[in-house]
Amino acid sequence: MSLFVTFEGSEGCGKSTQAKILWRKLVSSGIPAKLTYEPGGTPLGNRLRRILKEDGGEDLSSLSELLLFIVCRAELVDKVILPELRQGKVVICDRFADSTTAYQGYGRGLDMGMIDYMNQLATRGLKPDLTVLLDLPVVEGLERKSDSGVDRFEGEGVDFHERVRRGYLELAAREPGRWLIIDANLPKSEISRIVWGRVIGLLQQRR
Repeated sequence: MSLFVTFEGSEGCGKSTQAKILWRKLVSSGIPAKLTYEPGGTPLGNRLRRILKEDGGEDLSSLSELLLFIVCRAELVDKVILPELRQGKVVICDRFADSTTAYQGYGRGLDMGMIDYMNQLATRGLKPDLTVLLDLPVVEGLERKSDSGVDRFEGEGVDFHERVRRGYLELAAREPGRWLIIDANLPKSEISRIVWGRVIGLLQQRR
């Protein structure tokens, strides 16, 4: 009864909070679940996360940034996601391959064909059964993050984040069956209720 659920969205949308809420609900309901995240989730990934996220750290080119994300993803898929899915668990990932398309493709302007190819390699063709997009106006999201310190991506200009948001919405429009778009300004309890309803529905279908 494995299920792969990812959470996506631009800065400050609350996806990490909702991913944790879903994981806790599943576990408390007796449903085996694993919560992980990108970049990171493995010893190598966590080391690379510090390079990728730190503001004022490594001065990375856009291509180097992409390649580091791909390495993180390949390691996470091989060491965590696929093994947990094979055990029949619900795997919840805070960001996945769609983040790279949105941030490095739409945001940085790297070639989409190259990104798609690299994502295919890193994921071994694995796609989420459900991707939750918490959509939020860019300025509101950045204001939410302003009190908690700024990383390399949060420090980018509004235009960059607008491109990322547009990218997410275009990706969701292409695969409406996989994506669940939720207004991130809704109360946390309402967002979690909507997510829970969709996840339980998918699990019931698999039974």
